[in-house]
Amino acid sequence: MTEPQPENIDVMLEKILRMVIRRRWWVLLPTLVIGVGASLVTLLLPNHFESQAVILVESQQVPERYVTANTISDMREVLLLMTDAILSRTRLLQIINDLNLYPKERKAMAPEQLVALMRSNIDIEQTQKGPEEPRGSNAFKITFTGDDPHSAQAVTGRLTDLFIKENNESREEQSTGTTKFLEDELQSAEEALNQQDIRLRDFKMHNLGELPDQQGGNLAILNGLHSQLQNVQSALGRVHEQDTYLQSLMSQYQEIAAANAAVSGPVGPGGPVVSDPVESIKAELSRLEAERFELMGRYTDKYPDVVKIDQEIKQTQQLLTAATASKPAPSKGGNDQQSSKTTEPARKDPAMAQLNSQLEANRIEKENDLAEEKRIQSQIEEYEHRLNLTPVREEQLSELMRGYDEAKRHYDELLSKKKDSEMATSLIRRQQGQRFRIIDQPSLPSTPSNKGRIKISLGGLAAGLGVGIGLAFFLEARNHSFREESELRTMFGFPLLLGVPLVLGKMEEKRRSRVAVFEWLGGVLVCLLIAASETLVYLRN
Repeated sequence: MTEPQPENIDVMLEKILRMVIRRRWWVLLPTLVIGVGASLVTLLLPNHFESQAVILVESQQVPERYVTANTISDMREVLLLMTDAILSRTRLLQIINDLNLYPKERKAMAPEQLVALMRSNIDIEQTQKGPEEPRGSNAFKITFTGDDPHSAQAVTGRLTDLFIKENNESREEQSTGTTKFLEDELQSAEEALNQQDIRLRDFKMHNLGELPDQQGGNLAILNGLHSQLQNVQSALGRVHEQDTYLQSLMSQYQEIAAANAAVSGPVGPGGPVVSDPVESIKAELSRLEAERFELMGRYTDKYPDVVKIDQEIKQTQQLLTAATASKPAPSKGGNDQQSSKTTEPARKDPAMAQLNSQLEANRIEKENDLAEEKRIQSQIEEYEHRLNLTPVREEQLSELMRGYDEAKRHYDELLSKKKDSEMATSLIRRQQGQRFRIIDQPSLPSTPSNKGRIKISLGGLAAGLGVGIGLAFFLEARNHSFREESELRTMFGFPLLLGVPLVLGKMEEKRRSRVAVFEWLGGVLVCLLIAASETLVYLRN
């Protein structure tokens, strides 16, 4: 079953070949007409010239570890933004008017159509980096297709200048805008920081003495106040003892005065026994001196307790002097003299006056010590209250410090970013940042770039051939004549018994010979015309 298939294919191909030979002019004429027509159409198309320029995108000259760029550095995004800005309607119309582009189209097209036509003739493409280009750089190519090589070069040069100018202006504007934005944000952050600083300062002033960093000082002051209170209480004890002692001396003097007033003669064994105040003063003086000696073993003579006891010793010595001076001398002149002395008022006695003065001084000192004790106790209560509030103030202060630290950190970050942005802006203004540099100037095309002409002409030739073969098949299908014996056997189903060959006369043979010659000449001419048209299209391109 598989053996007859190649024969069937060969037979089919042979039939097609015989059919094409029979309908050769139906194949050649459409091929000639359509192929040559397509070639003529391509020859009538206007020439297009492409002018190209290559721009290198150089990275900034200063390393980024010193100055950080504050503009967009992605090449694709930069090209997209700049292309939208440069290929805007206003700029393209200005280029069309300045360079007098599309003179014929301007008479029939609207400005929007002219802009769309010019955009279709502009191609901006990012290219691969070459081996001679520095690391970190990129490049892109600008291509413009026009009807005239000089105008194409002029438009490409104009677009190149616009890209370079737009890059410089946009980067400087973007950098300046970034710096201005950071300045505004920095001002807001500074105001917020000042508010936090005011809140913190007001809190510290309002809670002065209750702050955590003052706890150590408050403890030291509280300990000092307890020491002062102890000293005041000790002083009160001494004043109380001194007052008791002076009251005792006063009683002794009053007893002596009363005894002298009650008797006029010598005091007998049954009379009142009165102690000698001078001895009591001496005993008190000895006690004070012993106490001072004990204090001097621990403190200096500037210590308050030492100064205090020195004053008491001085007063006691004055009292002893007064008591010694007021002591009555032994009686030698009789009872009259003694009675006259006893009738003097006790208040005229200098010892009594000294005692009264000492008692008054002790009273005043006692009042002062009591007031001092009350004041110290009030201060102790105040400092204990401060120490009790210290944990509360510490928590409140911690919350305020968190807000202040956050505001300070935000302010410092913005300040650092603003300084970096200012440096980047200065770098751009000095043309040391990322910039565009032309590495290939706009070219002046010398040959047209209509690369589609050959495709159009070959396409027309293929279309003509297809149309011709289609017509041949169509005509062959409409013709029901029998041309071979196999067709008869297939049609009628019985064997062919007799075949009559074609017999031609001399005139018919001559006519057919002439027709064959003319057909060969015509076929050769058709092929030459087709080849000439394709060659002309190739040379024109």
